[in-house]
Amino acid sequence: MCSTTAKAILTATLLLGAYSSAGAGSLQVEPILLDVTAPGAASTVTLRNEGTTPIEAQIRVFRWSIVNGHDKLEPTDDVVASPPVATLKPNGNYVVRIVRVAKSPVSGEESYRLLVDQLPNLSQQKNGTINLLVRYSIPVFFGTAGKQSPKIAWSVAKSGNNVTLTANNSGERRLRISALNLRDASGKTLSFGPGLAGYALGRSTVSWTKPAPGFAANGPATISAQTDGGPIQVVASVSPAR
Repeated sequence: MCSTTAKAILTATLLLGAYSSAGAGSLQVEPILLDVTAPGAASTVTLRNEGTTPIEAQIRVFRWSIVNGHDKLEPTDDVVASPPVATLKPNGNYVVRIVRVAKSPVSGEESYRLLVDQLPNLSQQKNGTINLLVRYSIPVFFGTAGKQSPKIAWSVAKSGNNVTLTANNSGERRLRISALNLRDASGKTLSFGPGLAGYALGRSTVSWTKPAPGFAANGPATISAQTDGGPIQVVASVSPAR
């Protein structure tokens, strides 16, 4: 459930025995995606405290890639957040700059994740209480104006009761994938959830695996999804997993 104010919490952490939630600040972040085209090298996000007490926020940038079909985040010095830590007054806003400082020119599209964490307020710590701290994980892209559009080759493999759906993106631009479903020739449907399934980053391969007893081990399968480029429906052959 995303909105323009990023009220959807992409990652949240429950801290047991932390501090009282009474009067705790409410961290909001906007926008929920940054897309910068060269020669541009900077953008901003706005943090807002909708609570009645000050809150501390930590802002970090990680390089984002896909390794063995799954997301991987690594520390980077190529893109920085300024400042990396901010104090937000009650009902106050704070603007943070996200800057690509790498000297090399962008080639195609570079992918990063901006993590914004609400930090614990130890002055309000009480034993036996529960507080929900939030983490926003915001996609950040730096790309060229002429980057190649996403070009996806889909494949389906079954191993035992598990089905793996793979998207190989040979283009330079990412594709955002949601409401991902798979249907075999007999009509049995496998859903990967109604919301965001993930991103097929440029020049990367991403995969999803899910138990699917009774799903056909061979024959055609229909893949359907919503993407930032519009709805898709393609057919791929089911094959044994290698």
